[in-house]
Amino acid sequence: MSAWIKMMPVEGAKGFLKEMFDKVMTPSGTVDNVMRVHSLRPQSMNGHYTLYKSVLHHADLSLPLWFLEAIAVYTSILNRCDYSLMHHYSNFEKLQGDVEWCRALRKALEEETPEAVLQGKDLALMRYAGKLTKTPGEMVAEDVLSAKREGASDEEILEVNQVCAYFNYSNRTLNGLGVSTEGDTIGYYQK
Repeated sequence: MSAWIKMMPVEGAKGFLKEMFDKVMTPSGTVDNVMRVHSLRPQSMNGHYTLYKSVLHHADLSLPLWFLEAIAVYTSILNRCDYSLMHHYSNFEKLQGDVEWCRALRKALEEETPEAVLQGKDLALMRYAGKLTKTPGEMVAEDVLSAKREGASDEEILEVNQVCAYFNYSNRTLNGLGVSTEGDTIGYYQK
């Protein structure tokens, strides 16, 4: 079972659901369960996909994509969302390229000690994402100001905010509906 609720099959889909399945198809030609779990309400699949593409796959992003994937990894670790962690850690490794460094960062993030690997702006932004995930009601202006003091621009802070917010939404969708990676092709990027 790949989810705790019914998911419509891709084959034989009609109307708006077929349009959405065609829209969300991965580069490997599949529809991942993170999208398929919305198949009973394709309008929410459309919203989910639109948000995902805007925060991770837009041409105007300032931060490197590998770093935004690292934000996704940290958010997913903190939320204990194995689905997103599996997919986005794979993406992070492929994009960053240094597998040993990636593994060291993952270990540090799992131990909630990003300072063991990161410094400066990257560390400030990772800490921002961690606090936003764990204690969103405790966010204060200083959380943004400390990232700015380390050289983060408003655009970069917004990008981290939106990736973190998206993964908090997605992690809750996945964890709350028991979505597994069964049948998925892990990682978005083809080798």
